[in-house]
Amino acid sequence: MKIIAFYLPQFHRVPENDKWWGEGFTEWTNTSRAKPLFVGHRQPRIPQNENYYDLLNPEVQEWQANLARKFGIFGFCYYHYWFNGKRLLEKPLETVLSTGKPDFPFCLSWANEPWTKTWEGNDKEVLMAQTYGDEADWLEHINYLLKCFKDDRYIKVDGCPLFLIYRPGSIPSLQDMLSVWRAEAKKAGFPDLHIVGTKTIFADTTGEDTVDAWTDLEPLTTYAFHLPVRYMVIRKLRGALRRAVLPNLNKLWPGRPNYDLLWTRILRRRIKGSCYPAAFVDWDNSARKGENGLIVSGFTIEKFRKYLSKLLVKKDVRDKPFLFINAWNEWAEGTYLEPDSEHGELLLAAVRDALNAHARVTDNSRIEKPA
Repeated sequence: MKIIAFYLPQFHRVPENDKWWGEGFTEWTNTSRAKPLFVGHRQPRIPQNENYYDLLNPEVQEWQANLARKFGIFGFCYYHYWFNGKRLLEKPLETVLSTGKPDFPFCLSWANEPWTKTWEGNDKEVLMAQTYGDEADWLEHINYLLKCFKDDRYIKVDGCPLFLIYRPGSIPSLQDMLSVWRAEAKKAGFPDLHIVGTKTIFADTTGEDTVDAWTDLEPLTTYAFHLPVRYMVIRKLRGALRRAVLPNLNKLWPGRPNYDLLWTRILRRRIKGSCYPAAFVDWDNSARKGENGLIVSGFTIEKFRKYLSKLLVKKDVRDKPFLFINAWNEWAEGTYLEPDSEHGELLLAAVRDALNAHARVTDNSRIEKPA
């Protein structure tokens, strides 16, 4: 079993974020400004030794890769932002490509949704529109991606580059686009592409027969579609009330989903056919959305270790090649494996323990504890 952690590259300045959110904005801005909303609320989340790193420092990505490798993480899945030829937050990955460092496996997930003022509650104000162009744009995009795919560190499945699409159902000409991409990949010497669609909070699975596999983005998939019926009804009722008459409803009726319930529902589902299992560490995006954030209650390190271990040894999971975990460094969403001031490296140690539980079942090599 190879664990791939989703990786957010928004820990460096870009002109667009300076313009939209203020001078010097990075993901640390929201993370460090977070306030506790109730007694016992773990905010702000502080990195160990206050390591508010800048991803433009090449030593940072070396540190991340070494740390991930030490605890058994196989690779990173970098979010890739492409808007009809316009790229954002691309510099950390381009540093990886140009320097050849760190020597650590990676793949990409195209986060193909528009950027809006969501963090301020204004989903209708579009900062960067997501359009999909025509064949000329598809060719420009795949030619850029091929530079990544040709890197020896890029993760492949039977020689086919592994590429995730966050919202495949949002792409009007998905089948045509992927046909162009696959043809170009074959011209470049690859047997094909291995395209994985991501199921999130969006119900649309258009293109289900066009992609090669699916995975979930947890805990959002489970929260949106797999809770018991009574919870789904209550959630919809809360949403309707908040939109119609009570915009501050979250203060009166927080509606925090329970960590144990979410994980129990994840463990109950069968991972069928060409699907990859998915896991999450924790979730609290109040650093971004304040009172309107989604906060999962009941997280502990021991629970994370227990549930991840159970997932890895499930009969329908244990022989899968990959598991995607949310996330390596989503600090403003409260789901990260990097060391923080409260737990140090215990989150990563929990992953190592879960991988060792998997190894005992499958007779694979165990990951030794660091000296």
